[in-house]
Amino acid sequence: MALRFVPAETTQVYMETLQQYLDQHGRPVALYSDKHSIFRVNHPEHDGELTQFSRALKTLDIAAIHANTPQAKGRWSGPTRPCKTVWSRSCACVRSRTSTPPTPSSPTFMADFNARFAVEPQSPQDAHRPVLHSLEEQALILCMHHTCKLSKNLCFQFKNREYQLQGQGKGYRLRGATLTVCEAFDGTITLLHQGHIMPYRLLAEGEPPTPLDDEKSVHHSVDQAKAKQTAKPTYKPAPDHPWRGRGNITPAPAQTP
Repeated sequence: MALRFVPAETTQVYMETLQQYLDQHGRPVALYSDKHSIFRVNHPEHDGELTQFSRALKTLDIAAIHANTPQAKGRWSGPTRPCKTVWSRSCACVRSRTSTPPTPSSPTFMADFNARFAVEPQSPQDAHRPVLHSLEEQALILCMHHTCKLSKNLCFQFKNREYQLQGQGKGYRLRGATLTVCEAFDGTITLLHQGHIMPYRLLAEGEPPTPLDDEKSVHHSVDQAKAKQTAKPTYKPAPDHPWRGRGNITPAPAQTP
């Protein structure tokens, strides 16, 4: 139903894939996944809290089903077995068809895969539902959400930048109010208060913070670091370099006073 070739699994990739899925098929009843931190909060002290992706699913009224056992994950209805099959076959397919890295999505490969391995469902009824949110609302849902608290002069700080609301007069009612900062993956910021978009301006801008690795992308960063380390050219001393004869160095003669 959906397929993307990406260096690592991240919240951004899953949200972008879900957006593509909604555009093509509509809104599914539920999504079946494992218990990775992208899909659920696994820390016992934060039980019941939502991840960015699970928050988006809840807003879109899509149930989240998490596999409880390795046996459930390994079935064809679970996430692991199809991914393993796609991975083993896509590597050979990509190598045989092109010498360049694969594109983020591959409709040709997915159509070929479904033609060879798809099974007709028992019921032909399409269980997808219409998407209830507009494209603008979907864009605000499928992004990173943060909360901020307004100061007395209707200012707040976010990622080393200071913002201020506009068009609110003296804004007495909004002093100390909590807003939702919707951060799109291209860096665009949208402010929401009780579901309404709030105009703002940028007051001050500092150095951008160091980006943090997102979930499984840390493994990709480690692999890249290892590749760079192995790719570094090693220094080879010249044949007459003093280091080569360090074990046979003849001590210099003592100087007479």
